[in-house]
Amino acid sequence: MPDANPARATAREAIALLTGAAGFTEHRPSPHPLPPDGPLGWAGYDAARERASARTGEEESVVYGTGVVGDRACVLLSFEFGFLGGSLGRQTGDRLAAAYELALTRRLPLLALVATGGSRMQEGMVALTQLQRVAAASVRLRAAGLPQIAVVRDPTTGGGWATVGAGADVVLALPGAQVGFAGSRVRPPDADPYAYSAEGQFAAGQVDAVVPADELPATVTHWLRALGPHEELPAAPVPGALPAGGGEPGAGPGTAAPLPGTGREAVARARDPRRPRAEAYLADYFAVRLPLHGDRSGSTDPGLLCGFGLRADGLPVAYVAQCGTPTRPAGYRAAARTIRLADRLGIPVLTLVDTPGAANDAEAERAGAGAAIADTFAAIAAARVPVTTLVIGEGGSGGALALAAPGKTHVTVDSYFSVIAPELAAAILKRPPSETGATADQLRLRPQDLVDLGFARSIVG
Repeated sequence: MPDANPARATAREAIALLTGAAGFTEHRPSPHPLPPDGPLGWAGYDAARERASARTGEEESVVYGTGVVGDRACVLLSFEFGFLGGSLGRQTGDRLAAAYELALTRRLPLLALVATGGSRMQEGMVALTQLQRVAAASVRLRAAGLPQIAVVRDPTTGGGWATVGAGADVVLALPGAQVGFAGSRVRPPDADPYAYSAEGQFAAGQVDAVVPADELPATVTHWLRALGPHEELPAAPVPGALPAGGGEPGAGPGTAAPLPGTGREAVARARDPRRPRAEAYLADYFAVRLPLHGDRSGSTDPGLLCGFGLRADGLPVAYVAQCGTPTRPAGYRAAARTIRLADRLGIPVLTLVDTPGAANDAEAERAGAGAAIADTFAAIAAARVPVTTLVIGEGGSGGALALAAPGKTHVTVDSYFSVIAPELAAAILKRPPSETGATADQLRLRPQDLVDLGFARSIVG
């Protein structure tokens, strides 16, 4: 990109970075001229627009049209920050609405390259209501099953962040970009600047990835391939064996591992630190992984991995994977977000269950553990796309069951699933610790028990 700071590139430089030699075909909406000095009659507004146009070569703060990124056609819209700070006025709204409508008509993904300071003061409430137009246009795209990807540049603040940016299905950010609802001149003087940065928003779970400019074309291409639109896709195949490199007590690919003889043995094998974890399964299953990050409510859970992946055969699959730790409310909210997005786009879902249970500390309760778990149950229950589950380790009570697909759950030889952990069951029943093993047997939590009970369809690996 010609600009020394890629995050501060012009609208057309940002487009060219992604489309390259494939090119870009600009579109323009039907003209709706403004009255002299705009809807408020703001003295000097026409002159300011003329100067902005002469400086940038643009007629407005947004450029839009069709293009190809990698091998995927899409509708691109790109903000020109040099035109009155990339602000949104009525004619900006015309262009944004037309871009969304173009994506809807052509059934193409919408890719927004955002750099804006917010609504245009010289147009007052007329400018502010453009945010409602954008929101309505975005909803129509969602209803049509078309994906929206935003790349937030420097700066992305105000209503542009709160609609085009944060309202996208996937939010990528360029390093060092200023990102936040409050712009630099209106936030509290003692505010921590990190909170308003791309990196700070990523840490808070508001941005899915911070992507260097030289990696952006490949990353966006992968996302366009994963999100579609696609023809109807088959269910996600179940991983057929433990990942390569998985140590004891698991078996390697193509070998049959013995089943646990007792409930106590099943629990011990599931808790063994040497067995394969979610990262190993995902690495073995996908050729490309595209993480979704955070719950969009200010929190993240590193023990819950979400995103979309491309298999070696090109099949896109969404994934939600527990990593063996107690799952926190942020993890459940991120899981529900991923499942609902996959369902809207018609993409099958694979869930990997592995948790001793939901986090049960006071912080988790204050963060809404019950509501977050309930929402995850609801997301799977409502999904129209196939959801397939593989239990790869511990299946601890409702905190694990929330991610299990009814009738489509499979288990590995190194897993168990129980209404409650055997130690806790013994305590509730007022049994001594020495009876924990017998309690585990009574709970019938072994893989073969789960198949016999009708909970699991098969045993894998």
